[in-house]
Amino acid sequence: MGKVPLLRLEDVHKRYGHVHAVRGVSMDVHKGEVVGLLGNNGAGKSTLIKTIIGVSPATSGKFYWNGEEVKIKSIKDSRALGIEAVYQEQAVFDQLSIVKNVFMGREICKQVGPLRILDFRAMKEIVAPLLQQMGLSVPSLDHEIRFCSGGERQGVAIARAMYFKAKMVILDEPTNALSVEAQKKVLSFIEQLRDNGISVILISHNMGQIYAVVDRIVLISHGKKVLDVHKDEISREEIEDLLADGAGEGGKRHVG
Repeated sequence: MGKVPLLRLEDVHKRYGHVHAVRGVSMDVHKGEVVGLLGNNGAGKSTLIKTIIGVSPATSGKFYWNGEEVKIKSIKDSRALGIEAVYQEQAVFDQLSIVKNVFMGREICKQVGPLRILDFRAMKEIVAPLLQQMGLSVPSLDHEIRFCSGGERQGVAIARAMYFKAKMVILDEPTNALSVEAQKKVLSFIEQLRDNGISVILISHNMGQIYAVVDRIVLISHGKKVLDVHKDEISREEIEDLLADGAGEGGKRHVG
């Protein structure tokens, strides 16, 4: 793209004892770009993502944010940069309300005498227009999120990332086990993120969804990057063939 990438990984490794889960991965993600991160189960995708968000810091390698080297050793570090992750299983807490899920761990409080209490009015005034902007219609912001559809749940998690000014959102299988309509809604959310200049790393096994929203495809196999191309440079069928073949070394192409 000719510009300094928002995020650059250089020769990132992750070891768990004798297991070498990520093997020298280098990749870039530019501002407002949607990158599809693909690979078979056990390829190292989720482990690589965990190094980016600091859940499981890299054993070695370098990370650059807007061209400057940074250390990512914890979720606090990645959030300080503007990186948010949305996991299918961990995106929301069922027993909490919609508004509590948006502000989870970062609630707005007000001072009442010697006490600091949650300012639900202020939080609702922020959440209501945010959900409206995303096209989400919910009965009440006090509604426990367990009563929401799968698409609405993912929408609330993505709204959280947008409100807290994420510069990059990582989505790990965001449409898994969702209805067709809910999947369409999540893809619409991803397009909104890109339209707002927010970068996205999308992990998905659904080739149709990948080709609908991503700009570039990175393929991981056995912990190594074996493919890094613009989606127009490779067909969906070629990707599926590589995955079916285990994305072996013979399928290397445009690795850089």
